[in-house]
Amino acid sequence: MSEPKPEVVTRALVQDVQLPADGGTLALVTLDNGHDHTKPNTFGLEGMAGLSAAVATLQQRAEAGEIVAVAVTGKPFIFAVGADLSGVPGVASREQALEIARAGHAAYAAIMDLPVPTFAFVNGAAMGGGVELSLACDYRTMSKAVPAIALPEVFLGLVPGWGGCYLLPRLVGPEKALKVIVENPLNTNRMLNGPAAAKLGLADALLDGADFLEQSIIWAAGVLSGETKVEREPVNDDAAVWEAAAAAATQLADAKTAGKSPSPYRAIELVQAARTAERDAAFAAEDEALADLLMGDELRAGLYSFDLVQKRAKRPAGAPDKSLARPVGKVGIVGAGLMASQLAMLFIRSLKVPVVMTDLDQERVDKGVAYVHGEIDSSLAKGKITQDKANQLKGLITGSTSKEGFADADFVIEAVFEEMGVKKKVWAEVEQIVTPECILASNTSSLSITEMASELQHPERVVGFHFFNPVAVMPLLEIIPGEKTDDAALATAFATGKGLKKTCILVKDSPSFIANRLLGRFMGEFSKIVDEGTPVEVANEGIAGLAPMPPLVLVGLVGPAIALHNSETLHRELGERFYVSPNLKALVEAGKRSYDDEGVAELLTAPESPVELTAQQVRERVLGVLAEEVRTMLDDGVAQAPMDIDLAMITGAGFQFWNGGLTPLLDREGVSEKVTGQRFLPKGVASVPA
Repeated sequence: MSEPKPEVVTRALVQDVQLPADGGTLALVTLDNGHDHTKPNTFGLEGMAGLSAAVATLQQRAEAGEIVAVAVTGKPFIFAVGADLSGVPGVASREQALEIARAGHAAYAAIMDLPVPTFAFVNGAAMGGGVELSLACDYRTMSKAVPAIALPEVFLGLVPGWGGCYLLPRLVGPEKALKVIVENPLNTNRMLNGPAAAKLGLADALLDGADFLEQSIIWAAGVLSGETKVEREPVNDDAAVWEAAAAAATQLADAKTAGKSPSPYRAIELVQAARTAERDAAFAAEDEALADLLMGDELRAGLYSFDLVQKRAKRPAGAPDKSLARPVGKVGIVGAGLMASQLAMLFIRSLKVPVVMTDLDQERVDKGVAYVHGEIDSSLAKGKITQDKANQLKGLITGSTSKEGFADADFVIEAVFEEMGVKKKVWAEVEQIVTPECILASNTSSLSITEMASELQHPERVVGFHFFNPVAVMPLLEIIPGEKTDDAALATAFATGKGLKKTCILVKDSPSFIANRLLGRFMGEFSKIVDEGTPVEVANEGIAGLAPMPPLVLVGLVGPAIALHNSETLHRELGERFYVSPNLKALVEAGKRSYDDEGVAELLTAPESPVELTAQQVRERVLGVLAEEVRTMLDDGVAQAPMDIDLAMITGAGFQFWNGGLTPLLDREGVSEKVTGQRFLPKGVASVPA
C-alpha cells in the first residue's frame, strides 16, 4: 500500500442566515474540501481541528445571544463520508489511534453542548463520521435525492467510533441501529437511500432535493418558533428488548464471520451498553474499541481492499494505452436470453448507444426486448428516470432474427450456450457481416479465447469479456486477450468496460480465468470434504467468514448445471486437483435446482468409509488448496499480481473486505508460508506494520 497521503482538508465554512419572520440568525456551517463531488468531504486531524475551532467560536456567539441556532450541511451532492482513511497506514501506535478517536468525539461533543438548537441538513451522501455528525445534532432534515447513507465501518473491520454506537440506538432503538451498524455492512455493505434512512428514523423531515437547503431553513425556523412539532417514536428501554436485538445481531455476525472479525462483536457490545451508559463513558468506550481495531490486521486488510476497489480498479494493471481504443457507437448482442438481455440493458443505460439483439426465433427476440423495456419501465415507475429518458432508452434497443443489423456495429458480444462448437459457429457467421475493425467479445466464463478465434480471418479482434451474474449488480469484468488479440482490440475492450462502470481486470487466457477458477477449487474441495463424510453444517462452520454464502447455497444461486460445467471444465483442463462431485452430477441429471429441493437426499450417495473432519480441519484444508491455486496462477501469469486476485474475489465473488479478499487472509493465518513457502504480500501491506 502506498505511503499515507497529505490530508485533503475539509473546511467548516460559516455564514449567517436571517430566518424568516424575524426569527433571528442561524449560523450555517458548510463542509467543503474545495473539490467537486468525485472527492467527497472527509475528516482528518486537521479538518477535525478546524471544525472544533468553528464550533468554539459559535459557542461564544451563542452565549452572547448573536445566533439562535446552528445548522451543518455539505457541498453539492455530498454531506460528509467520515474519517479520512488514507492516513491510517501511517498510524503505528495505539496512542496515535486513540488520538484520532478522541478528536472526533471532542468535536461532536462540542456540537452537542452548544447552548442553541442544532440542525443537520443532510443534502447528499453521508457515511460513517458524516452520519455520526448528523446524529450529534438535535434535529435532522434529509434530501429525498440522497443516494447513500451508511455506517460501513464493520464492513472494513472497524466500528462507528465517533458516537454512532451510542447515539443511533438511543434515537431509533437497538434493533434498527444494529441493522445499520452490523447487518447492512455484513451484507456486502448495503446502503440506504434518503427515503429509506428517513423511514428508519435517521431524519425528522424528508424534503425535495431541488430546493432542499431553502426548505430546510424554513423547516428549522418552524421548529424554533414552535410552529413545527417534531414527533419521534419513543425508544423502548426494556433490557430484554436490547438483549434480543444484540442476540439476533450476534447470530448474524457468527453466520457471516464465524468470529473471525472482531468488529461486529465490539459494535454489538457498544450498542448494548448504550441503553444505560452516560455519554462521556460511552464515547470513551468507543475510543478504546476504535484504538484496538485500528491496530488490528482485519482493519488493515479492509483498507487494503478499499484501496484496491477505489484506486487499482480505476487503473487496470497491464491494460494497453487507452489512446489505442476505438470508439463504440453501436453494439450487437448474439442471444436474447436472460444474460444477453441484462447485457443489452447495461449497454444502453451506460453507453447510450444503439443495441441490436439477435436470436434464432422471433419469440426469443421479443422476450429479450420485452425484458429491457420492463427494466426501463421499472426505473420510470420508481422515478429514477423521466418519460423522455425512458422513450430515448427504448429507442436504442432493437431485436432481429437476422445478424445483418451487425454490419455497422463496432462491438459485438455473444451470450450463447457455453460450448466451444456453438461459439465458433456464431463467430464464423458474424465475421461474414461485420467490418474488419469490429471487436468480437465473448462472455464465456471458462473457454479458451485463443481457440475460439483460431479459425477466423481476423483473430486479432477477439477478446474475452466475462461478466458476473447479476450483471447490473456485480462489478467485476474479466478481460481476456487471446494469443493473437491486438492492442487496439484490448484497449477498446478496457475503454468499453470502463464506460460500463465495471471493475476491469486483465486475465491470461486460461481455464475459467480468475474468480471462477478459484471458486471452482474452493467449491470442489468443499464438495469433496462433504462427499467423504463431513456433515454439511460442520463444513460450513469451517469456511464461515470466507465467502458471502456457503458453497452449496451458491450452487443453488448459480444453478447446479453451471457449477458442474465449471468444475468439469477445470478438471478436464487442469487435472485431478479439481474435484467433480458425483453428488452434484446426480443433482443435475435429476433436474434439481438446488440441494434444498425435495427428493435430493435420496439422490446423494454416502461414502463407504466416512472421514469426518472438524471445522478447523475443514478450514485448514480449504485455505491450503486456495493458497496452492493462487501461487500456481501467479507463477503462470494468469493474474498480474496478488492484488488482482484479491480485487477479482472481492468484486466477482463477494469475498470479505476485512479479509482483504483472499491473499491477506492466507498470509494472516500462516497458510501461505506453510503451503507455498512464502507470503503473497509483504508485511504491513494488508496488515499492521511490524
